[in-house]
Amino acid sequence: MSTRTVSRTIEPKIVIEGAGVKLRRSISPQRSNLFDPFLLFDHFIFQDPIEGPIAGFPYHPHRGIETVTYMLSGSTHHRDSLGNAGLIGPGDVQWMTSGRGILHEEMPRRDSNGQVDGFQLWVNLPKARKMVPPRYQEISTFNIPEIANSGITVRVIAGEVSGTQGPVTEIAAHPLYIDLTLEAGVSFTHFIPVDHTVIAYVFDGSCRFGTLGDIVSSVCLAVLGKGEHIGIHSDNGVRLMLISGAPFGEPIMPYGPFVMNTKEEIQQALQDLREGTFVDPSPV
Repeated sequence: MSTRTVSRTIEPKIVIEGAGVKLRRSISPQRSNLFDPFLLFDHFIFQDPIEGPIAGFPYHPHRGIETVTYMLSGSTHHRDSLGNAGLIGPGDVQWMTSGRGILHEEMPRRDSNGQVDGFQLWVNLPKARKMVPPRYQEISTFNIPEIANSGITVRVIAGEVSGTQGPVTEIAAHPLYIDLTLEAGVSFTHFIPVDHTVIAYVFDGSCRFGTLGDIVSSVCLAVLGKGEHIGIHSDNGVRLMLISGAPFGEPIMPYGPFVMNTKEEIQQALQDLREGTFVDPSPV
């Protein structure tokens, strides 16, 4: 039985997005599509008063992708062109399928300690589903199952761990998306389809992937190679996001907040925006 090991590590780069939001970015959309079906992974964190007021991500469009926001601390207020509005806080997740088109905004808010901490993941949609009606799956922290046993804590957002199914369902990439914490000296093993892409974002502590693997320390994104299962061991304790999904094997054409398959589809998205036909008027 083969164990997945680290094929490469990526140190996040500091970028500024939206209206002045400071992010640690590990993956960004590229035509090479190296992490299919994953397009982007950002870690947004505001813990330094010198950063000043938080701006956010004012009204903007998306087409052809799914955006996933998971909060650790602070909160994010959102609203969209479908009439949805709300606030997601610590432990909450919002899985938005943009499909044929949606306009939305996300505005971070600090907690009482002045902190905002969380992640955004972009997941591709296959060509056959890029123009589906948009929808939200907004899950409260209280509805995300948590497995705690023998120094292992797993919050299962999507996919299945030890018979526990995450609340986010009906996603084309059949993803696993979990928040995993290991105490010192503890190991975690999980089986994942051999053809799935697997990435792990280590944001606290350190761990090894595979018995003889190199130590991966925070803050770092590890890309895992092929194998039948994942084995993670931490000598001193670790917390990470473990993410896997089935690749679609299709060419992509990224352009800002759009990811389609061809240049012509990007041009159509821009034309739809200009003509006011971008948002699907039909009910979801």
